[in-house]
Amino acid sequence: MGRVSQAQAQANRQRVVERASQLFREQGTGVSVADLMKAAGLTHGGFYKQFVSKEALIDEAVTHAFGELAEFHATTLEEHEGHRVEAQQALIDGYLSLRHRDNPASGCPVAALATDMARDSGDHGANRAYVEGVRDFTQWLATDDEDGIARLCTMLGALLLARATKNSPLSGQVLSAARAALSPTPQNHVSDSHC
Repeated sequence: MGRVSQAQAQANRQRVVERASQLFREQGTGVSVADLMKAAGLTHGGFYKQFVSKEALIDEAVTHAFGELAEFHATTLEEHEGHRVEAQQALIDGYLSLRHRDNPASGCPVAALATDMARDSGDHGANRAYVEGVRDFTQWLATDDEDGIARLCTMLGALLLARATKNSPLSGQVLSAARAALSPTPQNHVSDSHC
């Protein structure tokens, strides 16, 4: 079998980072290298040609996930023609939706990676990306009256509780209560968008 071109190697690397970003949000960072590579459609043996270690991949995948989140925030603001309050409310409604609850792989890295980051005391790229991502998210949620931290804590806590209780009616009730608490007006509908 011939050598892979530089362009193909870069495309393969990006595919691994993107797939790892999804798997880590869905299953945690404990996913094995073999499973990661299989999910990316590549062989296990090619991993160390692309990455120094699994930790290096975790760093890149977490950074990638927060890049997606920042892009989502920018798109949401653009869709609401720069009206920040409306964009924030649309994001909150989507964040606290059944769709987001049920799709962690494509959802918010703040919620999906919180446990992994809490267990990891190392100062490396994933930790830094997580802290910066949380800070950026709180700033995006900020209003004239508050810094956004309480809003994110409410959203995150509600999402985690809803995921932990998703096989019971309590799950939907948690999401509804949090949406109502964060809404300036009564809720009539829930968006199906993600974080």
